[in-house]
Amino acid sequence: MKTHLTLLLITAMLLGGATLQAEGSVYEFKVKNIEGKDIDLSEYKGKVLLIVNVASRCGATKQYDPLQALYKKYEDKGLVVLGFPANNFGGQEPGSDEEIAEFCSSKYSVDFPMFSKVSVKGDDKAPLFTYLTDAANPDKEGDIGWNFEKFLIGKDGKLVRRFATKVDPANEDLVAAIETAIAE
Repeated sequence: MKTHLTLLLITAMLLGGATLQAEGSVYEFKVKNIEGKDIDLSEYKGKVLLIVNVASRCGATKQYDPLQALYKKYEDKGLVVLGFPANNFGGQEPGSDEEIAEFCSSKYSVDFPMFSKVSVKGDDKAPLFTYLTDAANPDKEGDIGWNFEKFLIGKDGKLVRRFATKVDPANEDLVAAIETAIAE
């Protein structure tokens, strides 16, 4: 009887966790910005977010320019690009938060919000990226494959689309998805 109740409790907890995951949103997460300040992502309620895992020494680093252009073009309409440096792929983001901030500012004039370096895969994956890679998505589910994957978040804080590294931020499908999310 005790074993049966324990199994029932564990099953209920697991199902509850799965339900919470499916119903959750990015607004449930707190992260540190690149200056080390705690940021509650609920501060972005009602905005469309483009969350990107970034790196300074990657072949895709040049995507900072079109990401910045997207941010400037749609900022007044409710889009916020959020950059999360990660060193998970080939050691392509070895710098400190201070060095990353200086690089992004001086080389690419990035002024969209940047966050403290995180892990986006593996045993030490940041909870936000666990949510993003576990959430049901029509494009792709599962681990991030490389730097500069893009997660489009709707105004409700839920994952709308996911775009691979090879999808340039100026890609017409990505831009159309952003415009649709802004209009909703």
